[in-house]
Amino acid sequence: MAARKRRKHSRRQAPESGASGGPYWLYGRHAVGAAIANPQRRVRTLLTTAGEPLEGADIVTAEALAAQLPRDAVHQGFAALVEPLPAAELAAVLSAEAPLVVLDRVSDPRNVGAVLRSAAAFGAAAVIVPRRHAPAESGAMAKAASGALERLPLVQVTNLARALGQIAAAGFWVLGLDAGAERSLAEATPQKRSALVLGAEGAGLRRLTAEACDELARLPIGSAVESLNVSAAAAAALYELMRLSR
Repeated sequence: MAARKRRKHSRRQAPESGASGGPYWLYGRHAVGAAIANPQRRVRTLLTTAGEPLEGADIVTAEALAAQLPRDAVHQGFAALVEPLPAAELAAVLSAEAPLVVLDRVSDPRNVGAVLRSAAAFGAAAVIVPRRHAPAESGAMAKAASGALERLPLVQVTNLARALGQIAAAGFWVLGLDAGAERSLAEATPQKRSALVLGAEGAGLRRLTAEACDELARLPIGSAVESLNVSAAAAAALYELMRLSR
């Protein structure tokens, strides 16, 4: 399809996230490209700048494109007005042979997006978050995920401790990452079907979440820092799980 003629777009046609179930803006080359390629994603409007042609997109100025987005959005000449993805169900991922990643009250959408990117890179089957105290999918999350939001299920559950019980009952070894654990991750006993549980930086795992884990382990880090960002911890832990389960 040929690129359409330039069209004027008013400032902020849609919210920054899909929290209300309505449309929102994705931005950035990888996030928009992955959304277009995802058959489950409904794209309502595509915008590009003249220097970044895209089939089926409205060509606008960089200023007009930026006017639709948060002020700090790095759009790279691409934006898409999209509907939120269909809800992913926990039951649909419990038969997976790959690891699951569970986040306990990680509230920053960029952190969740970065975890999605690491999870996709290391072959995880899904990322699971509580329905409350977790961000809705958004442009910021999709940009940090660099396309992984479209490729990996982001499952929301009502009760995280109950969901961990379901995950364990399905045969997963539920491994919580805790800086205060006695054993390191290298000393743990993960299996190929493991569920890695991470809490927010600083707060860590809540008591009920920790009690729902089969085992707690820590990442050994140097004394120069007290803790790792949750997305960095997820990447290191997933790599170690992949190595240990071979």
